[in-house]
Parts: sequence; structure tokens; C-alpha cells
Amino acid sequence: MTTAVVVTAAGMGTRLGFNMPKALVPLAGRSLIEHALDGVAASGIADRVVVTIPPGTDDIFAGLVGPEVTLVAGGSTRQISVKAGLDAVPDADIVLVHDAARCLTPPSVMIRVRDAVAAGHAGAVPAIPVTDTIKEVVPGGPYEPVVDTLDRGVLRAVQTPQGFRGDILRDAHRVEWPAEEGAPDDASLVEHLGHSVVLVEGSHMAVKITTVLDLKLAELLLEEQERVHLRDAGLTGERR
Repeated sequence: MTTAVVVTAAGMGTRLGFNMPKALVPLAGRSLIEHALDGVAASGIADRVVVTIPPGTDDIFAGLVGPEVTLVAGGSTRQISVKAGLDAVPDADIVLVHDAARCLTPPSVMIRVRDAVAAGHAGAVPAIPVTDTIKEVVPGGPYEPVVDTLDRGVLRAVQTPQGFRGDILRDAHRVEWPAEEGAPDDASLVEHLGHSVVLVEGSHMAVKITTVLDLKLAELLLEEQERVHLRDAGLTGERR
């Protein structure tokens, strides 16, 4: 079975405050897209890798991703961008859709997602338990009435990559989503067609970088990861 990974990197990330595409924002000296592709490569699952990018940025991204990665111009919504990425891998048996903004996702998560789809599931999504109390409200206005307090024991926060059988995901992206901004994620499209999607274990490393605070958190996670690697290798830098 052939596996393709579509990495969405067409967003501009205005909330980060950088005058550049979000995927080019630096994190510990390297761009988010480079970190994201490092994880994909380390997983060893991808026969093809496609990156969706803002139109007109081919030269910039080409200098970062290497010749083995296919660059495709994205669109005004994530759903349009994913569809463009899918068109570049029309024969892939399994397709994983990954956000460049979740650039620290461990390779083990990607492997779990791919393995779940290879085992026969229509789709698989990494997720972590919800720790906050979640309330349903009537939105709008300065005071929002509470409708219900949800049982967080049955709630999960989903991450990427989200993996699917290629034929099912292609069918799902042919369906027009009613909201102008598109579907909230690819799993929603697949579920809309009546297919069952399963969850696999995600990771707290897979933080989505949307704000400056998220970027700072990612930097701290990388620093801690490096400390652990040095400790495990016996290279703490301490003199004895």
C-alpha cells in the first residue's frame, strides 16, 4: 500500500505577527515547515510528500523542503488547499493530512495513524483527553448563557496528521461543505459521508502554533526534548 502525506502550509498566520507565511516562521533557528518535514521523514511512512503553499512562494519553499517534496499552490481555505494536495497524489492508497503548524508531532503518532488505516479503518485521527471543563453556550454578546456542561471523560481534542483511505478522502473532498470557511477538519468530511473514524493516541508535543504564546511553548518543548536527549546520552555538560 502506498502512503502519501499532504502537509498544509498555505496559511499566512497573521495572529503570530510575522509578515510571512506561518510555515516559514522560525522556531529554534529553523522554519516550522522544516520541523514538520523532519517528523514526516523520521516516521518512514511516506512514499510521497506534498506541501501546499501560498501562491507565488515556490522559490522560497523549494530552498527549504528538498527536491523529493512536491509543492502545490493552496487556496483561500484549508479545505481548498487539501483538495489541491490530494490532486497531486491521485493514486495513493493511504493519505495523511498534516498541519505544518503542528510541526513537533512525534513520528510515533504518524505511524499510529498510518497503521490504523492500513488495518482497515476508513480514517484515523490522533487525539488527547480534554482536561478543561467544557460548557456549551448560546454564543454572542458579553454574557453567554450556559446550555450544558459536557462530560469531559468522553471528549477528546484532535490533532494531525489525520489519515484516511485515499479513495474515501477523495470522495469526501468532492462534497461541498455548507460553511463558507470549509469543514473544521478532514475527519468531518469523511464522517459526513457516513464513514467511521477512529481515534489513536496523540501527543502533547503536537501543539498547534497559532499565537506567539504557542510559539514560546513550542520553544520550551524543544528545549526540554533536547535536555532529555542529552541526559539519556550522558551528555549533561556537567564536570565531574
